[in-house]
Amino acid sequence: MLRFTMRQLEYFVAVGDCGSVTLAAEKVNVSAPSVSSAISQLEAELGLPLFVRRHAQGLSLTTGGKALFAQAQVVLREADKMVHIAGDISGEMRGPLTVGGMVSFAQVVLPAMRRAYEAVAPEVKFSQIELDQNGIFSALRRAEIDIALSYDLGIPPDMDFIPLIGMPAYVMVSGGSPLASRSSVAPEELVSLPMVLLDLPYSADYFLSFFEHLPERPTIVERTRDIAVLRSLVGHDFGFGLVNMRPLNDLSPDGKPLAFVPLETDLPTLQMGLSMMKGADSTQVVKHFVNFAKEWTTEGRMPRVMPEKK
Repeated sequence: MLRFTMRQLEYFVAVGDCGSVTLAAEKVNVSAPSVSSAISQLEAELGLPLFVRRHAQGLSLTTGGKALFAQAQVVLREADKMVHIAGDISGEMRGPLTVGGMVSFAQVVLPAMRRAYEAVAPEVKFSQIELDQNGIFSALRRAEIDIALSYDLGIPPDMDFIPLIGMPAYVMVSGGSPLASRSSVAPEELVSLPMVLLDLPYSADYFLSFFEHLPERPTIVERTRDIAVLRSLVGHDFGFGLVNMRPLNDLSPDGKPLAFVPLETDLPTLQMGLSMMKGADSTQVVKHFVNFAKEWTTEGRMPRVMPEKK
């Protein structure tokens, strides 16, 4: 009878995903020698090599390794289901829960939500991953995450989206901008100004859609995928930016003053909410987290989020 552990399978899958023992060790939060030892033990138990070791190119799965890699993923998913079933039977919240977070707002929302959730469900093993919208969809389909905090942009037909809160658009400008003291700004007033675009999948098209009805578009002087870099560029007067969430303070990361002015628009307000594969909330832990997130948001505990005015 073969003797291997779930931990060995977890490390095997991590190395197969990352193509590197070092990166896999970071992913599962253990030492690289521990991962390497587990792989060697698993290979010895199975009686065949799982990886081809190339010094310059890392590790790649052998033909047999590819087949076992796919099966190991199935085994780990089924093991998670056993934990969820046990929780359903006992009525206790326990087991793993991996939550994705949109990179543009995860740093503001996800840690606070996680801390509050762990206080009410201490037996749930919570982990988080920050991704862009495309990355969230891919990770959900690969079952790398159970659920994600995201926007309602481009939600595929095989997924569900549960809205939590409306996120109106703001024009972010430097503290010294003539627009900084305004109560609101129309898109027509921005087309003659330089723009720094948050260039994330779906988000970039969403921000540019505010100008589609106009004969002109703003001049994009810089693009960035990092919200902190966007704030710094705007703070140094490289241009204005468009965002849907204010930071915890009105300063760029390097201390420059910023102002956030509501954008005048007739477009539907962007929704922040929970994305998941259809049927994912049938598990006890995911269902519990969904209900918690709804209540947590309704109570106004989401940090520095301005709800849509009704």
